[in-house]
Amino acid sequence: MLTLIEARPGAGKTTTLQRLAELLRERDMTLAGFVTEEIREAGRRVGFSIETLGGKRGTLAHQNLPGPPSVGRYGVAIGELERLALPSLRVPADAILIDELGKMELASPAFRNTVAGLVEGDTPIVATVHAFRHPFTDALKRRPDAEVVRLTRENRDELPRLLAEKLAPSSKKHRTDD
Repeated sequence: MLTLIEARPGAGKTTTLQRLAELLRERDMTLAGFVTEEIREAGRRVGFSIETLGGKRGTLAHQNLPGPPSVGRYGVAIGELERLALPSLRVPADAILIDELGKMELASPAFRNTVAGLVEGDTPIVATVHAFRHPFTDALKRRPDAEVVRLTRENRDELPRLLAEKLAPSSKKHRTDD
């Protein structure tokens, strides 16, 4: 199962994935993956951090990083991305959550190769994805086993629960040993 949550920047993709992680953990599911968040200074975005679902944190991109690569005004710390994201995606888990398949992350061939391998496996994946065109994400969106969900203001509050139900039906949480 591959679910791609598509939206423009600032629409709430990270918040949706974080809430999904909480709901899945409440259902005793083990998770692999990471989230990214803005780094703000004096109310202004200056970069992005990356945090594994296991709690390791680093800088993904920052306006003070020289690059290459760079995306907009941000230099991307490919080494930091690969040091944190790649191992976080390889741990045994009931589900893999990836935030996000965006321009910064896709600048790493090793990251793209890891994700390409994961989508061929059996572990369910939920990933946030930019709404922009990119050959890698365009190919993922065309996969017959991919479900692309557009995140909107109308569905963003309910979407984490709907995805949690799909990944871990309520019966799993309440099962008893016979």
